[in-house]
Amino acid sequence: MPVGILASGAAAAGYEVNLFFTFWGLNAITKRAMQGMPQIDKNYEQMGPMMMQKMQEMKFPMWHQLVEQAKEVGEVKVYACSTTMEFFGIKKEDLAPFVDEVVGVATFLDRATGGMTLFI
Repeated sequence: MPVGILASGAAAAGYEVNLFFTFWGLNAITKRAMQGMPQIDKNYEQMGPMMMQKMQEMKFPMWHQLVEQAKEVGEVKVYACSTTMEFFGIKKEDLAPFVDEVVGVATFLDRATGGMTLFI
């Protein structure tokens, strides 16, 4: 959820946003993962049911819907980590349609040069 909130807020404020998904984050942007229930970090799993209930009450969009909305209102690029894709055997066609490109970390860092980098 934090990635969706930060990306949509930054895009709405006019910031250029570059998102890089690696390891567990990369799994989250597969079509298969997005069709199931969102994964809750082990540290917060007790809060999962309460958070889902609250999100439904608020009609709050899922995190990936916020990323898609951010792409509609601003300059948002979504990158998938090529090394992690090879590690997990994930192919480009397995990824969500909002993924722009598969790149390595060096390419991502080059494109993010001069900006603010947040690790979520």
